[in-house]
Amino acid sequence: MAAYPQLRPETIRALIVHSAAWTAAMRRMYLPAGKPATKSDYAHLIRHCSWGVPDLERARWSAANSLTLIVEDALHPYKKEGSNIKTRDMRLHALPWPQEELEALGETEVRMRVTLSYFIEPNPSARGTSSKFHYPSHRLRFDVRRAQESTEEFMARVNAAAALEEDEQASNPKDPNWCLGGQQRHKGSLHQDIWTGSAADLASRGTLAVYPAMGWWRTRPRLERFNRPARYSLIVSIRAPETEIDLYNAVAAQIPVPVTITT
Repeated sequence: MAAYPQLRPETIRALIVHSAAWTAAMRRMYLPAGKPATKSDYAHLIRHCSWGVPDLERARWSAANSLTLIVEDALHPYKKEGSNIKTRDMRLHALPWPQEELEALGETEVRMRVTLSYFIEPNPSARGTSSKFHYPSHRLRFDVRRAQESTEEFMARVNAAAALEEDEQASNPKDPNWCLGGQQRHKGSLHQDIWTGSAADLASRGTLAVYPAMGWWRTRPRLERFNRPARYSLIVSIRAPETEIDLYNAVAAQIPVPVTITT
């Protein structure tokens, strides 16, 4: 907060978790030895150790082979149509990936970490509720475009996942490269997952969607919260092995530098 006082509390919270890493002792204690860990294994580790030990330097700085993008945005999760409350907004974020540089790395293994942070309004009358959908005012989800998937196909898939959420069914996107996957990562109001794969594959995954799920702002219309915006912070980082290719400057060149005008 001292380094970046302009950032939202949602972002500071996300950066702390985003910078964390599991120690060797944590991995030995909660991940299986001698075989690849499953999504359930990682969920078990996170229940005991969260995402590990935060790293201040990693939270504050990017590097040539490890860069972090921060998005602070908002959406309206719901709207009223007649007497019904329906899902309203979805946000598509085009990530300024260094496509040529990633493709040049070919089959080199890289990691993408995504963190979505937002705050909810607790249900003012949550006593006796039996559904997990009744406590938070709203819930948000994220998904990333897959390799060889067009933007139109991606949007259709996200819309289908949002429709499942409306029926209080958990979506289960089949993308095995994620550490947790859609079944495990969308708990609470801070969601994080890590994708591992080839740099060439990552180069084609430059679009990320944030969309709403059920909450009591929608199911309790008489309280008239359905028009409220929901702020969120999105952090995305990619990490590659030490190479001669500078990922950071390739991305920085795509982002316009703000111009300060003195009057």
